[in-house]
Amino acid sequence: MDYILVIDAGTTGIRSIIFDKETTIVSQAYAEIPQIYPQPGWTEQDPEVIWENCVKVVKESLEKGKLTAENIKAIGITNQRSTSLLWDKKTGEPVYNAITWQDTRAAELCREMDKKMKMRVLRRLGSVAKALSRVANPIRKSKFGKLLITVSTLSFSPATSLAHIGWVLRNVEGVQERAEKGELLAGTIDTWLIWKLTGGRAHATDFSNASATNMFDTFKLQWSDLFLDLFEIPMSILPEVRETSGDFGETDSSIFGSFIPITGVCADQQSALFAETCFNPGDVKCTNGTGTFIDMNVGYEPAVSFHKLIPLIAWSLDGKVTYMLEGYLGATGSVVQWLCDGLQVVEDACDTEVMATAVGDTGGVYVVPAFQGLTSPYWDPFARGIVIGLTRGTKKEHVVRAVLEGIVYRCKDVLLAMEEDSEITITSINADGNASTNNFLLQFMADLLDVEIERPQLLEATSLGAAFFAGLHVGYWTSKEDIKTYRKVDKTFHPTMEDAERERQYTTWKKAVKRSFDWA
Repeated sequence: MDYILVIDAGTTGIRSIIFDKETTIVSQAYAEIPQIYPQPGWTEQDPEVIWENCVKVVKESLEKGKLTAENIKAIGITNQRSTSLLWDKKTGEPVYNAITWQDTRAAELCREMDKKMKMRVLRRLGSVAKALSRVANPIRKSKFGKLLITVSTLSFSPATSLAHIGWVLRNVEGVQERAEKGELLAGTIDTWLIWKLTGGRAHATDFSNASATNMFDTFKLQWSDLFLDLFEIPMSILPEVRETSGDFGETDSSIFGSFIPITGVCADQQSALFAETCFNPGDVKCTNGTGTFIDMNVGYEPAVSFHKLIPLIAWSLDGKVTYMLEGYLGATGSVVQWLCDGLQVVEDACDTEVMATAVGDTGGVYVVPAFQGLTSPYWDPFARGIVIGLTRGTKKEHVVRAVLEGIVYRCKDVLLAMEEDSEITITSINADGNASTNNFLLQFMADLLDVEIERPQLLEATSLGAAFFAGLHVGYWTSKEDIKTYRKVDKTFHPTMEDAERERQYTTWKKAVKRSFDWA
């Protein structure tokens, strides 16, 4: 019997999961990837540790399942996006640690680039196009019009590969010169693993990962000359962009004892969107993990955002590119972990549900989880987290509940922007990710967002999506309709909050979040 093996390279660890055709997990193995914090706001990972643990977990999962490489029909890869690195083309040695998507060191570089005359002119043109689009719908519908409107709200983010690579080229001695000489390669974690797995024979990524780097033109479907020139990044160091479900080479036989084709590569959130069978425009999923990511399928035409959401490519399949809109929160699981490790008010993240339901409300406490700035739709890297509304009557249960509610308030910020941009009223959301096991979190989400929340039985949506992409290319699964039959719902959460209470709570939240702006 054949199986699909998925390498899931996440923010805090790397996992190998083996699926059978019924999407049952046959075996899995996991290894932590330590975070490195050289300075406040800096977050790195050792690329060699990522690679070594990748090999380790794949071998462990095969051993646990009593399988060999010959039992694996194909490998799929899904990964944390935007975490990026550069390495020597000949030796494979990284020139610096991988800079993760949570890192904010490039905030000043981004601010500098935002002020460049070229960007100011483009934003001015974009603002004109944006204003005209309100009375001339064809501008909003044309690709060029969408591009200009997108640029009008564009602010470079330190969380992206564009900023990371630009920073390394400027700040690590000799790297800019070596890059210009063609001695280096660059990429996100998927590209690094593909290069290592294939013995250096494939330097590639897929459309979903490329679109999240801020270096890729999602309208022209090619690397962006404009942004690369602005940040002085040679295009020659970037990988080839391939279909999400396609040929990425095969593993070197010396690694696992046999050649295994790599036929599916997808960024984590897009992979989850696919696994949640969000195949139609307007379908939405919410992944609650280290961060929270809300994604909407917008169909076969590039999206445009008037509210600072991120227009991305969801996937490329059978020669067609599917697009999406995304808003994300940088802190979800990480802010819950802060309750355990930082404040030490709970022993385990699982305890937060019990503590949150032990009180009827937060006692007026609001927590803005802006530990490393605010992302969608505010984009303020200088915002910082606040706890506000404390009184002598505040208990630790109130703070715990306020942390969980703060995550959901941020979700509402994103959802409102998404509805306005897409002109679609969202009535249901598919929720996955490890933090979605928290029933209080999902019930409050249903209440505050006024939508139904569906939680699937299998929360490993990012891994399952990559399995589907890999399997589709080799005929393991036949179509999206075939895939739909494997999604099973664990629980549905229905809204119960009164409209007036929903409005009151969210109005107070908006006052709280404003106080976190521009603090650092």
